[in-house]
Amino acid sequence: MAKAATGTPGTSDNPSSLKKWAMRQYWRLQQSQSIISMGFWVILLTLNIWPYIRWRFEGDETLLGIPATYWGFVSISVVVILLVMFVGWFYDHFLALWKEHQNVILERNPFATYLLTPRDTLIIGHLVTILRTQHPDDEEIQSQCDWMEKWIATTPDLEVFRRMVTELDAKLDEPVPEFSFLPEGSVEGARKTAQKDQMIPDEK
Repeated sequence: MAKAATGTPGTSDNPSSLKKWAMRQYWRLQQSQSIISMGFWVILLTLNIWPYIRWRFEGDETLLGIPATYWGFVSISVVVILLVMFVGWFYDHFLALWKEHQNVILERNPFATYLLTPRDTLIIGHLVTILRTQHPDDEEIQSQCDWMEKWIATTPDLEVFRRMVTELDAKLDEPVPEFSFLPEGSVEGARKTAQKDQMIPDEK
């Protein structure tokens, strides 16, 4: 069973970790933002439009056993939803600003510019090893390999690398091994840091 973490998990009194924790909570709020916003739009516009058209639905008339007033509210809500969907369709097909939006997101994403994901690190690391073996006398290639190894050596310091190690330790039958293209003890160091931050299951 997983050990229950106390306080704010993973912050370790580090301002950078605290900001990351805050952004994680903000991301969770964003996941429900569209649905909540749609609900507010429907409720707000329905209540604002209703006073102008309620005279059409007043009285004792019913449809399928439901009072006309409720049909009025439902009709306004459906129209609002269709209007919002039409605006979204128009935005998608004619304005197409989402393309530039995605470009900006990509430009601001550190893992698309100067940081490496654990998967990228393993792929590049093995490619560097192959290049070194195939071209042992080529100084230019060896120099490029040295530069690439310096780059991938920055990855074990990232939380995403620690999560990769702990997740694969739990999922596979054996722990993640040390890799020759990473600084010595990088994987074990990431594992110990994860244990300190209470990111892995209890061994009991």
